[in-house]
Amino acid sequence: MREILHIQGGQCGNQIGAKFWEVICDEHGIDHTGSAELIDSVLDVVRKEAENCDCLQGFQVCHSLGGGTGSGMGTLLISKIREEYPDRMMMTFSVFPSPKVSDTVVEPYNATLSVHQLVENADECMVLDNEALYDICFRTLKLSTPTFGDLNHLISATMSGVTCCLRFPGQLNSDLRKLAVNLIPFPRLHFFMVGFAPLTSRGSQQYRSLTVPELTQQMWDSKNMMCAADPRHGRYLTASAMFRGKMSTKEVDEQMINVQNKNSSYFVEWIPNNVKSSVCDIPPRGLTMSSTFIGNSTSIQEMFRRVSEQFTAMFRRKAFLHWYTGEGMDEMEFTEAESNMNDLVAEYQQYQDATADEEEYEEDYEEEEQLV
Repeated sequence: MREILHIQGGQCGNQIGAKFWEVICDEHGIDHTGSAELIDSVLDVVRKEAENCDCLQGFQVCHSLGGGTGSGMGTLLISKIREEYPDRMMMTFSVFPSPKVSDTVVEPYNATLSVHQLVENADECMVLDNEALYDICFRTLKLSTPTFGDLNHLISATMSGVTCCLRFPGQLNSDLRKLAVNLIPFPRLHFFMVGFAPLTSRGSQQYRSLTVPELTQQMWDSKNMMCAADPRHGRYLTASAMFRGKMSTKEVDEQMINVQNKNSSYFVEWIPNNVKSSVCDIPPRGLTMSSTFIGNSTSIQEMFRRVSEQFTAMFRRKAFLHWYTGEGMDEMEFTEAESNMNDLVAEYQQYQDATADEEEYEEDYEEEEQLV
């Protein structure tokens, strides 16, 4: 069979080319719902890699929730892996749609359907979004024109910090399962905000000496969070601080206690000692010490609430729905996903408002009932 190398350029060329591919794909019976066909070959690769592992602890998936492949195939892959490896940990780094910048008009649909799956099939979800990452690049790193490479570098620094205890020796080790045990008080509430320190502009890097108090201050700073949710608008259920470099565990513990005492109103009082810390001896390349922050804060509901409002506005008018129903989806799936997301927001709000006194009151009330 003879072949033609097709090249298209410019907006006009790309639009004509896109239409051309639509036509010939239709003629040849090729369709763009690749995930259903691709999933088996992807799972084969996953199986082979898993078999090569001596001690597989879990899976780490990077994807976006706004686009088609990351949300659709990404969550399908997660659910299939969950079926095959139910006892392994599933951690995701999920890029949520940004508040102001939108890549595709159907982002609210894709994100809501994805969260519906992530609630059920993932153990730990690190919530990220491009706008918060851009802000860090502009404000803190002083980059005038950040690229996706710069944004991804921030994410990779966090990913490295989360997994460093699996890769290097340390005084206080942590792993994916230990992280989950300490961070997740209720199974559905496993969406975390993440941060990294030190973040310094290249010009002032050489003048900065790193200390544990300085890292602590920066890692808890709301401007340092890699998702568009402000921890000051909610309360921390739990948090984890992962330090790297030569430092004493005593100093780390003192700093964590200090943070909790100074900001006690931002922590729920009914989970005592809810900050876990770990120390890994080996710092990242080019730094003497660093810290990675993972927080389970009720303010993450801001992300879900924003997406849910956009979803409802479109779904009420059934806008763009034909693209999904045409692929075999049912409107009921959308209603369920919306309901699940609203339940998640309600759960976060419930635990944000809960107090230790309420629980004591409930216990007293139950005791009185028993006596009666």
